[in-house]
Amino acid sequence: MSEVTRQAEIAKEQHHVDRVYARLETLRAEAEQIHREGFRLARARTPGSLVERDAMVHHAARRLRALDAEYEGLVFGRLDLRDGEIRHVGRLGLRDLDYEPLVIDWRAPGAAAFYQATPEQPMGVVRRRVIRCSGPKVLDVEDDLLDVDAAAGDDARTAVTVVGDGALIATLARAKGRAMRDIVATIQREQDEAIRAPAAGVTLIEGGPGTGKTAVALHRAAHLLYRDRRRFEGGGVLLVGPSPIFMSYVERVLPSLGEETVELRALGAILDGVKTDRLDPPHVAALKGSMRMRRFLQRALREGPPDAPAELRIVYGGEVLRVRKPKLATVRRELYARVHHPNAARREVRRALVEALWRARPDDVSWSARRFGEEILDRDEFERFVRAWWPMLAPPEVLGWLSDADRVARAGSDWLNAPDVAALAASWAGAPDDLSVADVALADELRVLLGEAPQPSAKRDRNRSLGIDNAGDEIRELSTVAERHFASRERAPRPDNYDGYAHMLVDEAQDISPMQWRMLGRRGHQASWTIVGDAAQSAWPDPAEARRAREDALRGKQVRRFHLGTNYRNSAEIFEYAASVVRRAVPDVDLPNAVRRTGVPPEHRAVANGGLPAAVSAAVAELLEAVEGTVGVIAPTVRRDAVAAWVAGPSSEGRVQVVDGMRSKGMEYDAVVVVAPDEIAAESSAGVRVLYVALTRATHRLVTLNTPSPNTPSPDTPPI
Repeated sequence: MSEVTRQAEIAKEQHHVDRVYARLETLRAEAEQIHREGFRLARARTPGSLVERDAMVHHAARRLRALDAEYEGLVFGRLDLRDGEIRHVGRLGLRDLDYEPLVIDWRAPGAAAFYQATPEQPMGVVRRRVIRCSGPKVLDVEDDLLDVDAAAGDDARTAVTVVGDGALIATLARAKGRAMRDIVATIQREQDEAIRAPAAGVTLIEGGPGTGKTAVALHRAAHLLYRDRRRFEGGGVLLVGPSPIFMSYVERVLPSLGEETVELRALGAILDGVKTDRLDPPHVAALKGSMRMRRFLQRALREGPPDAPAELRIVYGGEVLRVRKPKLATVRRELYARVHHPNAARREVRRALVEALWRARPDDVSWSARRFGEEILDRDEFERFVRAWWPMLAPPEVLGWLSDADRVARAGSDWLNAPDVAALAASWAGAPDDLSVADVALADELRVLLGEAPQPSAKRDRNRSLGIDNAGDEIRELSTVAERHFASRERAPRPDNYDGYAHMLVDEAQDISPMQWRMLGRRGHQASWTIVGDAAQSAWPDPAEARRAREDALRGKQVRRFHLGTNYRNSAEIFEYAASVVRRAVPDVDLPNAVRRTGVPPEHRAVANGGLPAAVSAAVAELLEAVEGTVGVIAPTVRRDAVAAWVAGPSSEGRVQVVDGMRSKGMEYDAVVVVAPDEIAAESSAGVRVLYVALTRATHRLVTLNTPSPNTPSPDTPPI
């Protein structure tokens, strides 16, 4: 194919794209006019006109945001059908003045063939074209010929010119940006089937590195919102990822698809009021993630605050009444046996303590029990004791108690050994101010165990609460109500620890601990789910326990499974090496097939003791020259900060990211330097799986740097 032919085809697409953007500008102007007209209605000063104004302004503003969001790469595909019809596919559906489609929304049924058609099942498609644009300018086109007979037939309508080597391979060859690109233009059939699966129940998407699981899940969220916006936008869609680094990587994808209402949270930010990225050592994280923590937390909580007063002393009727520590401990045990939520049990606590005081009275006094109770309850010193002995508790505060090794030993006496106790207590030394990601699930469990404090009832003056003093105020109040109503349809404010989501989307699910599944299950008990993961990448030491916790979180929902078997990210040379590493730990692992070769094998460099800083800096500099996009440096957890200092500098700014093995999950770079891979593998019982993750982050170039160890007997021997 000549360059003249390519340019001619680009010019044809440019003509159509110009029509699309001209129509887009017309629609923007109309939306702006409606926006202005809406405000003019307010001059009528009637409640009805204000409600109408708010409706017009709300919908016009929303339309403007949608049109603005779709400006970049609005048109990305074209289908030439056997019957001569041509369909352009894009991020937004647009029609011309005659109501003929200029662009079909990628989520619409009419666009499904763009992703699902194959040479074996062309679905009436002769040619599928991917159009690559920058704003309104067409840069290139890439074609797939799906029906050779129709293309070569006598019918001029279906005689087509084929440009390029195929859209997917062209996309894979391009550099990766720091933020994840949506793959809407190059979704393959197996991926599209998962994207368009029914909403109900659980959609489980499994597949190895580079199979597009995350991108598929994000596009599925956009598709669900397109198909049933009222349900999913009203109830909310929550996307859960492993780390803030990962969330930053994917956060631009959904807005680029026209969806801005999906809530994104890393595991360390699921509990409202707590946000952390600190990871515990693997052994400690495994202890905290175990389902045995439920019983542990119950026991720790029932001991009460470490600084609780040891004696209740009240003077009444000339007598000194005392309830000493052993009796107070009995009262606490009896209370916990009958109250479900301590923070909501102050009334029961007061009654129990009054009763304990009554029983402590001398035998020879003749007091009125009713009067005694009323007067004791009215005492300030009694109320101060109650608040100190049975305070309102916040979950992080309770975790702070657990820096006491003796308390940890008592709470975990049936399963923790001495090293476990010491490690857990040390991990909570900074609580409540410094929690780990694993602690967030424990804090959420404590939130449920503690319960909410009862809210005092308040008398409401209806007129004052509504602000209705005269007709003008009434109009303003109605206007405010309308504004809130229409704003709520766009994004209703959620209460803390909202549990009414319509859809839960969980990425890197293989690493979710049992306690984390409980935390997620509380928020998604009414939801449908999309769960994305790969067992071969799991860092969790007890997958059977995690599976049981996941099943409990899903509460018997129907599960449909999709398996993605093609690795589009890694070159075959890189993935073959990574596969050889993980097979040593998991011989029967199910691995995807890498679809492209670059002719560039991974490099394994042995580094002398003390030479690692220079070797890392040199490797990063070489890769920055070799690739156009990003370079990831993946180091052992204990070395991450030091390695980041080795590569800091103006030349690396914006293109280099230093992470540890766990934080590399879900990430993708053009080139990767894996620092001390043997150390990554030795960090935990699942360390080889974590190393496998690190080795599969690169799309084009991979370099490993290993210092001498028994596992690397010679410079020619790859790590592990």
